[in-house]
Amino acid sequence: MSRVQLALNVADLEASVAFYSKLFGVEPAKRRPGYANFAVAEPPLKLVLIEGEPGQDTRLDHLGVEVGTTEQVAAATERLTESGLATFEENDTSCCYALQDKVWVHGPGREPWEVYVVKADADTLGKSPVLNDGERDACCTGSPRS
Repeated sequence: MSRVQLALNVADLEASVAFYSKLFGVEPAKRRPGYANFAVAEPPLKLVLIEGEPGQDTRLDHLGVEVGTTEQVAAATERLTESGLATFEENDTSCCYALQDKVWVHGPGREPWEVYVVKADADTLGKSPVLNDGERDACCTGSPRS
């Protein structure tokens, strides 16, 4: 099964969890300090909430497509590379409290997209380091921008 992922940085995690629980009619599938994710069946969506700075407006962290296997990630990597897009691969990486294989690309507005598979739970969020230009890329990627 594939589904789109939307990851948001939110100022008030508890208020956001309450809102999205009501909006989609489901409780979070995973809760950790400063983090929650929802596995919404209809519409098929993985909604990730990452606690940001207090008082900050909600903003996009990254977008993604969750797939079922590492082979699907590899096929997406090949397709994206053959299409001329700059890709950045991460295998066996800890991101969003999960062990994942993934490939990253950036859209024309520098929006980060990942195609990923969750292989197991992990104990850490896995935030990326600050990049050379002083900006932090998406939640879990240290990828260079394309």
